[in-house]
Amino acid sequence: MFLTISTTGTPERPATDLGFLLHKHPDNAQAFSTSYGTAHVLYPEASAERCTVALLLEVDAVALVRRGKGKARGGAPDAALAQYVNDRPYAASSLLAVALSSVFSSAMKGTCRARPELPGAVRPLRIEIPALPARGGPDLVRGLFEPLGWTVTVDAVPLDTEFPEWGDSRYVRLVLESDERTLAEALRHLYVLLPVLDDAKHYWVAPDEVDKLLRAGEGWLPGHPEHKLITSRYLSRRWSLTRQAMERLELVRLAETDDSEVEEIDNAVEAEHETEEKPTPLAVQRRDAIIAALRSAGAARVLDLGCGQGQLVQALLKDPRFTEIVGVDVSVRALTIASRRLKLDRMGERQASRVRLFQGSLAYTDKRLRGYDAAVLSEVVEHLDPPRLPALEYAVFGSARPRTVLVTTPNVEYNVRWESLPAGHVRHGDHRFEWTRAEFRVWADAVAERHGYAVEFVPVGPDDPEVGPPTQMAVFSLNTATDTATDTATTRTTNEKEAKAA
Repeated sequence: MFLTISTTGTPERPATDLGFLLHKHPDNAQAFSTSYGTAHVLYPEASAERCTVALLLEVDAVALVRRGKGKARGGAPDAALAQYVNDRPYAASSLLAVALSSVFSSAMKGTCRARPELPGAVRPLRIEIPALPARGGPDLVRGLFEPLGWTVTVDAVPLDTEFPEWGDSRYVRLVLESDERTLAEALRHLYVLLPVLDDAKHYWVAPDEVDKLLRAGEGWLPGHPEHKLITSRYLSRRWSLTRQAMERLELVRLAETDDSEVEEIDNAVEAEHETEEKPTPLAVQRRDAIIAALRSAGAARVLDLGCGQGQLVQALLKDPRFTEIVGVDVSVRALTIASRRLKLDRMGERQASRVRLFQGSLAYTDKRLRGYDAAVLSEVVEHLDPPRLPALEYAVFGSARPRTVLVTTPNVEYNVRWESLPAGHVRHGDHRFEWTRAEFRVWADAVAERHGYAVEFVPVGPDDPEVGPPTQMAVFSLNTATDTATDTATTRTTNEKEAKAA
């Protein structure tokens, strides 16, 4: 997959300024890892009079198949013909567009720290793409680029030069030329229109693609005569996203017509205000309290032990400070529901690398749980029979030993405040017990003392002066000195056993 960008210059305004704009030195050949292969940047020619940069994208066909699942992800229709034999490694597509935005991100944004005056300057540009899929043929290519001021040379590629009667393929050779164009504009045109012409993205189109489209299309997409086709194809014909994008484009056009700001146009209907504020559900308050405690502890790698259907994992994924999130549950059905909730099969590669789900029982030690910053046991302990609590205690606090452990559990004293809960009943049919505040403190203090943790208690929900909060949370913090001593003792014992065995 290949693309070149050329410009001309003079001794006073050398063409090699292209290297400053792209943040890639003309004397160097560089390689960059992408999601599906390697992007190479090199300069076939670099002088004051003429400079050409080439972007060569080597696509890993195996990675493309492994990371793509049907048409939803990895889903060029041609890939259905054969998993490992298709046009993805050779013809310009969304793969090349993503590589452009990754390798030339500063140039696309129009920033240059070394020479801040360069991005806004227009210059002659020539862009050549030897193989470009064009569903719609040369006429569509011209219809997309010519309204933007490009001089378009487009040649259809025959299916077979030895058999001209077979006709043309859907591929074209494209040359774009402009005497006055900023590089940022050119890159944004390519970023949007390459996948539009190919009409098949290699990744799942999520709602944030609307924002990407509008950012790259700022200044040119709202007034483009083919803006409807561009929007629909760029968003893979997802009707809801296309409608959302078209509504926002219409606001931009109205604002430009009235010479006003979009915010001034989009205020015809005042926001509706609720006359009575709805109370925040306790489950949401509990998740917010857990996330606040994790942030306060500086945790980045988090275990959600007993993750259930993945609500907390989903909330943690929204915060980039949590770089690794692992959900563990004994129920395969719960993990299946969590996977669907998180849309793991449609999740982008970067997001998917942050999350894992696996089956495990907290009644047994598990080496996979070691080395994490924090572990969360949210509404878990009350589902275990009391005789099994020591096993959970050792598996988490004795074996896994995260720096921070958060445990939340119902406060049985608060149950009298639930009008719908009959007296003497627990909140959930599967609860084996529900502790008072004093009982929870006794258990937590004993666990902390046995395993070298300090513990403090945090109310979750409205803290009733008589019966306390509906949920109680214990925040365990590992005593580093005690942990070091424990590790030393364990090592000594192991060495003694090995010496006796010898």
